[in-house]
Amino acid sequence: MAKTRNVFVCQECGHQAPKWVGRCASCGGWNTLVEEVLEKAGTKAPAWGRREDGLRPQAVRISDIEPLASPRLVCEDPELNRVLGGGIVPGSLILCGGEPGIGKSTLLLQLALQLGSKVLYVSGEESEEQLKMRAERIGIVNEQCFILTETQVEAVLQRLEEHQPALVIVDSIQTLYTDSIESAPGSISQIRDCASALMRYAKTADVPVFLIGHINKDGQLAGPKILEHMVDTVLQFEGDRHHTYRILRTLKNRFGNTSELGIYEMTGSGLRPVDNPSEILISQRDEALSGISIAAAMEGLRPLLIETQALVSSAVYGTPQRTCTGYDLRRLNMLLAVLEKRCGFRLGAQDVFVNIAGGLRVEDPGMDLGIVAAILSSYQNLSLPGDIVYCAEVGLAGEVRAVNRIEQRIAEAEKLGFNQIIVSKYNRLQEPEKRRIKVIQTGRVDEVFSLLFG
Repeated sequence: MAKTRNVFVCQECGHQAPKWVGRCASCGGWNTLVEEVLEKAGTKAPAWGRREDGLRPQAVRISDIEPLASPRLVCEDPELNRVLGGGIVPGSLILCGGEPGIGKSTLLLQLALQLGSKVLYVSGEESEEQLKMRAERIGIVNEQCFILTETQVEAVLQRLEEHQPALVIVDSIQTLYTDSIESAPGSISQIRDCASALMRYAKTADVPVFLIGHINKDGQLAGPKILEHMVDTVLQFEGDRHHTYRILRTLKNRFGNTSELGIYEMTGSGLRPVDNPSEILISQRDEALSGISIAAAMEGLRPLLIETQALVSSAVYGTPQRTCTGYDLRRLNMLLAVLEKRCGFRLGAQDVFVNIAGGLRVEDPGMDLGIVAAILSSYQNLSLPGDIVYCAEVGLAGEVRAVNRIEQRIAEAEKLGFNQIIVSKYNRLQEPEKRRIKVIQTGRVDEVFSLLFG
């Protein structure tokens, strides 16, 4: 019989210490260690991999294993299907995190109301009346959607056995607790054990389970890091509450691509999927302005045309400022060094501000040429032609390098009505018969400058 053992666990990183200390030895956080009961007698959980006869599973050849017979559960939300890799896999455990008030509960309640199958929505934060009011705002009626306001995981599992739903949503994992652990709900031990119990249910019953998770002040998912390792998929819901658009990113996915994203618009009746995000990421202007260019980026398998904005001005306070919104600051410093060393532009005494329109955070190297074009446009105070798209990576020698999936980027620019696109001459292009857009290939940054400004 196991003995009860008390340890002090860091609520930020999960580090365990035999006694209380003011500062965590692992992550350096102050006042983050809380006393918890690590082990209690008679609380050993069974493994979900055991067979029905109680025997341990045996090793089998990988060639003898049959593929999954259950098809994916396709929901009516095309953006959610995209980030999940084509639909919800039966028996999967999906964690959805985001800031408070960003729309996590609205997104999953909307999924529960749109799905034609039986859904059990477990709420530990809101009452039944609050969820009813939100469902009325969404305006969708589903007689197969059931609401359960419960926080004890044993009671939740009992209701799941009674209802046998096709989909389970838990809002949130930080509010659940189990009687086998004496620590408070939301602690490291409680989150780990409750998630393990729900994972065993998902795998044995072959029912997908969505978990809504909170984030801490650093923007990371609250709770132990093992929570992200246990689940099959991790979704991050991002956006500014003062703006209408939200971004759903895939941080981990065992059943699909990990670079996909979905874009939503927050309306009074819920979240509306945005089918063509390039149209909202490109602002409409009445006059030509300097420092604005259109770059073609890839997020997963989706091409996006993104408006990049740059402002170059003389440094007033001596030390030049380098500020980025939605772009890597270190990569901006590299591009500025390339422009000064290889092209002769004196940007060392200039303040440079770069902004990615629409609130996106992009890491695609194909954005480099668009950033460079916007910086040069602002530096020269000359506007760029509005019908040109830029798509290439810039190297340290000033060369314009090739990027992947160039044909999809060209097709997206052509679909939105652009007349020209500048790419690297090292990209291997197909020769379609009816391509309306003009493809300009170049090899160096100074050639791009001569092409644009003469």
